[in-house]
This record gives sequence, C-alpha cells and structure tokens, in this order.
Amino acid sequence: MVNRNITRRQCLLGACGLGLGMAVGVKAETPSSNPINVENAEPYPRNASEALARLKDGNRRFMDDRPRHAHENISWRSLLVETQRPFATILGCSDSRVPPELIFDAGFGELFTIRLAGNIISEDVIGSLQYAVVHLHIPLIVVLGHEGCGAVTATVEEMLDKVKEPERIESLIQLIKPGLSKLDLKQSHSALLSAAVEANVRWSIQQLSALPERKRIVVEKRAILMGGVYELATGRVRFLD
Repeated sequence: MVNRNITRRQCLLGACGLGLGMAVGVKAETPSSNPINVENAEPYPRNASEALARLKDGNRRFMDDRPRHAHENISWRSLLVETQRPFATILGCSDSRVPPELIFDAGFGELFTIRLAGNIISEDVIGSLQYAVVHLHIPLIVVLGHEGCGAVTATVEEMLDKVKEPERIESLIQLIKPGLSKLDLKQSHSALLSAAVEANVRWSIQQLSALPERKRIVVEKRAILMGGVYELATGRVRFLD
C-alpha cells in the first residue's frame, strides 16, 4: 500500500505526468538532437538501456580507480551556460560518502541528482522527478540506496525499540518504516541492516510505481525506473532486478 503522505502528490502527478516505467529493456523516447555539441563528446544515449550502460561503465572505472574525470574543464562548462542535457536522474542519499557524479565517473551536465537522507519519496522529490522527465527528457531514473545508510539504520533501531529520535528525524523514519515492515527482525544485525537498505530502495520504487500516471506512462515509454545499492567498501553499484 502506498504511504498515505503521497495522496496529495498524486494530484500533482496527474497534471504533469511523471514518466515512470519498470523494465530496462523498454525504449525510452528522447529528443533526436543534442543541444550540447563538442568534439569527442560521447553521444547522448538513445534510450534507457544505453543510459544504464553508460552508468555501469562509469562505475566500473570508479571501482578500478581509473576515472576519466571528463567534462569538467572550462570549455565544457561553457557549453552548459544556456542549457543542460543530463542522461540519467539519480535519487540518492545525502550521505557524504555517496556522491553520484564520482561513483559514476560523470562530469558537469551529465547527471540530474536529487539527494536527501534515506532517498525517500516526498512531494518535492516527485516534483523534481517530474521536471527531469517532462522538461529534460531524461530516459533513466535510478533510486540509489547505500550500505550504512544512517536514516535506514535509525529506522531499524526504532523498530527494535532501541532508540527514539527527535521529531524531524522521526518524520523521516515514518516515511521509511512501511517499506521495512516485512523484514525478519530476528536475523543478525548486519544482515538486517543490509536487507533494510535494499528494502528501502524497493519501497521508494513501489511508491513511485503506484502513482496513478504510471500505467499511461509505461505505454508512452517516457522514462525507465530502476533501483541500485552502493557498496561502501568496493565502490560497486549493485543494480536491483
């Protein structure tokens, strides 16, 4: 069941039409021309599958400690003064150890990032995702959780009756908790936290997928939605099925 806090957001989505699909193999339509042109620049991904491949290639370079640090110099930045053309949207956590541009070895203008503790779904987040799909025509949205997430850990600790957080953090916990309701709280603490991080990513995806515009948008193939978990020790992003 979708969190009751999303009810008001559904009206917002009905007006703007957030594009969210689920299958990576489905083509996401993008404009035919790339407004940012520069010699030796990578071609803009034609669909969500190519966008995902580009993220995976960047993450592999990051893991292997051979980042290119492309698209960071002044000549490239000058091309972005009047426009932008990111190829993927990343909804991630505010954690300082999980900067999407570094994790995916991406430069200026390549990723549209939304970051807040616990990569939760809120009204502002949905509005930002709408903008990414409707105005920037981004073909791929990734909900990116990570190991050792403090917001998820705080939620688990409360579920175990170990701690009570201040009011504002408690509000954050209440947005995460429904997605962890089916976890086995009797498993080892490390296993529980790992399972909770993945469950939270899937919960965010579930909430977005349950919004009323989803079925129409899947047919229109406007954007593809995926989940992933970042491993702190290895630097790897494990994309979820």
